[in-house]
Amino acid sequence: MMNLMDILQNQLSDNVLDQLSQQVGAPKEQTAAAANGIFATLVGGLANNATNESGLTSLMSALDRDHDGSILDDLGGLIGNMSQGAPQQAAPNALNGAGILGHILGDRQETAVQQISQNSGLDMGQIMKLMPILAPIVMGVLGRAKSSGGLDLGGLAQVLMGSAQNAQSGGFGDLLGSVLGNVLGGGQQQPQQPQGGGLFGQILGGILGKR
Repeated sequence: MMNLMDILQNQLSDNVLDQLSQQVGAPKEQTAAAANGIFATLVGGLANNATNESGLTSLMSALDRDHDGSILDDLGGLIGNMSQGAPQQAAPNALNGAGILGHILGDRQETAVQQISQNSGLDMGQIMKLMPILAPIVMGVLGRAKSSGGLDLGGLAQVLMGSAQNAQSGGFGDLLGSVLGNVLGGGQQQPQQPQGGGLFGQILGGILGKR
């Protein structure tokens, strides 16, 4: 099955990491760790939002309307433009990082920033600079995956849940548990579940069982 985490990590070319590192004033290795933590958190948040049909339908509509993946064709230019400090509210929806974060994480943004900061060693201010830049990339990757894979609602849910579970079992379980644990089963995250197990697997089974 398609793994969004692998696709997202592949977007972090040397050039992209150079630009991101310059933006936040941090070494590339720490910037990469923070970026991967942000990717995992946003994929987990999207998976959580897709656990009900209204959230899934809303996400599908947003992808169809605003996120066709074309922003991935020139990530260097994208990051350069977004770092100029243009007001986020003036940005098209595809580039509105602050708006995307609000939709995905809601009131869990501060918790996410704290946990990613602890995991990566970057300070919270640096994480807060990175998140609005990376959020449109997550939506662009998801939009392109949806169109290239011809995903319907069930397929989109499967990709999100599977990718979130891969992040959970691939070293980001504690992070996802801290940020999303209260939403996903009262915080009883278990990072090292075998494939097909864990909370994301249970949620996915619940969704597909109802279809």
